[in-house]
Amino acid sequence: MRRIAIFGATGSIGASALDVISRHPEQYRATVLAAGNRVEALIDLCRLHHPDHAVIADEAAFTTLRDGLRDAGLTTQPHAGLAATDTLAASDACDTVIAAIVGAAGLSSTLAAARAGKRLLLANKESLVLAGELLMAEVAAAGGTLVPIDSEHNAIFQCLPDGRPDGVAKIILTASGGPFRGRTRAQLVDVTPAQAVAHPKWSMGPKISVDSATLMNKGLEVIEAHHLFGMPAQRIEVLVHPQSLVHSFVEFIDGSTLAQLGLPDMRTTLAVGLAWPGRVASGVAGLDLIAQGGELQFEAPDLDAFPCLGLAFAALQAGGTAPAMLNALNEEAVSAFLQGRIGFLDIPALVEDGLAALPPTRAESLDVLQAADQAARQHVLAAISRLN
Repeated sequence: MRRIAIFGATGSIGASALDVISRHPEQYRATVLAAGNRVEALIDLCRLHHPDHAVIADEAAFTTLRDGLRDAGLTTQPHAGLAATDTLAASDACDTVIAAIVGAAGLSSTLAAARAGKRLLLANKESLVLAGELLMAEVAAAGGTLVPIDSEHNAIFQCLPDGRPDGVAKIILTASGGPFRGRTRAQLVDVTPAQAVAHPKWSMGPKISVDSATLMNKGLEVIEAHHLFGMPAQRIEVLVHPQSLVHSFVEFIDGSTLAQLGLPDMRTTLAVGLAWPGRVASGVAGLDLIAQGGELQFEAPDLDAFPCLGLAFAALQAGGTAPAMLNALNEEAVSAFLQGRIGFLDIPALVEDGLAALPPTRAESLDVLQAADQAARQHVLAAISRLN
């Protein structure tokens, strides 16, 4: 019986994970559920899945969580704060961790799970963008298994024999193009937050949806792919594929190209992560290409309309603390956009300004990376204030 901790249980990935787990009660059990501040939703999940532990990151919500679990007649132990999440990630309460906390807040629990040698199903981009070298080293040192849950990286993972990049010429990540595919830069000036979060293919949280709309999401995935598969920037490409059926390609030095296809549903990648190297039913139907229209389209990304992708490649090539600063600058800019404080095109402008103003240094430790993260946030918040 695999014992699974889900960090980000009340989000879309958490819902998908619990759906897959519930289909195989003889193989999997959700023993730890953690959420940010949606305490009532967390209590509801505990009623359904009866975990051993429940964690709410918002410490002010601890009493509500404790009382809600007691009133429901559950034996689930309540916890609060990110430190509790870290502790449970490294404990014998679980052998598998699904890391789906959005943003830099998910880094510490991801590292804790890696250091403990857990099977790590990674959906938190920032762990690799901020501290990719450190995370991969921790996984290797502890003898753990890391399975990426993003559809693109999961596709590459499935296409690589034994997970090794032997004989790979390049990897090609696919992108849906987001809700604004085909628009020019001028047509993006008046985009609203509501429009930006309306992704045409995936059901995601607001921050990730905006990142998809700007193509920063794909830029972060380029950085992730570099760390996950040991690929330099010049051997990573991006193709826009609006059908979102081909999740990525791997091109080998002999001219062969492998691709992984499937319906756009995160339950597939989660099932891969839970069962690998085996397979279990995910609840997702097989792919009927005729029913999907019988056509697969591909096009180059428009870096003029969506400069965030180019900025991510530049940060990867600059190295050091540049990717961590890219992520921090983008997080704050997206937050301001969602609050209606800045425009859509201000997001890449603020990221570009911050990268130009803050030269990267060597990423020698987590402390250095966190300091770079904070410096970038302070810089962009000051810039946002000047725009208001």
